[in-house]
Order: sequence, then C-alpha cells, then structure tokens
Amino acid sequence: MTHFLTVSDVGRSRAFYADIFHGRVVLEENPCIVKVANSWIIMNPGGGPTPDKPDIVLRPPEPTDAVSAFLNVRVADIAAFYADARRKGAEFLTEPLDRKAEIRCYLRDPDGYLIEIGQATGMLEGIFADR
Repeated sequence: MTHFLTVSDVGRSRAFYADIFHGRVVLEENPCIVKVANSWIIMNPGGGPTPDKPDIVLRPPEPTDAVSAFLNVRVADIAAFYADARRKGAEFLTEPLDRKAEIRCYLRDPDGYLIEIGQATGMLEGIFADR
C-alpha cells in the first residue's frame, strides 16, 4: 500500500521520513517517494482541482488536535525506535505507554500528520487493551 501526504515543504518531509524511519528516497520530488519498510510514502505540495478530481483541493493539515486518519507503524523494539527518533529530533506526544495488548506512542511529522508507533506485546498472546 502507498500513502500520499500533501506537505508544505517536500524537502523537510522527505528528510523526516528518510531519517526517522530509515526510509530510502526513491524519487526526490514531483512527486517525492520514500520507501519505508514494505510501504511507500508519496509527498507533494498541495494544489487545486484536476480533471480526474474536480472540486478537490489538496493542502497540508491545519494545526489542530482533530484528526480523521493517521499512519500506524509497527516496530519490533519500540524502546530502541523511540530513543533513536528522539535523538534525531522527533517530538512525541508521550513516551511509549504499555496498553497490555501493545506498547505505543504517537508523534507528528513536520506538517502535523499524526503517526502511531506500536509494538505488539499482549495481543500476540490473546491479551487485549482495556476498553
């Protein structure tokens, strides 16, 4: 699966995903493509309607706490990921929290897109988070 992000600064976003997620830059711009694990992230600046998407305007998210979707990244060792990402300047909402089924935390990319980082723990043994 490939995920498209409308970004305000392609170079800044490209550096973020390549650095924080050890991504491989496949294409620098127009559009920018970064391969992260077995997924692709495409980044391009916003724009107005096109013939195949009339009445649609693409723009980066507005600064807000309301979100309707987010990236979900699973890692084998969340403590190692968290330490490495913080060392590189990533800002997390909280430290990793144990939710029984998984350990998880969230960070935002340079445009404010929310990203969940999680490590499966209890769910591998049929233990799920409290509701």
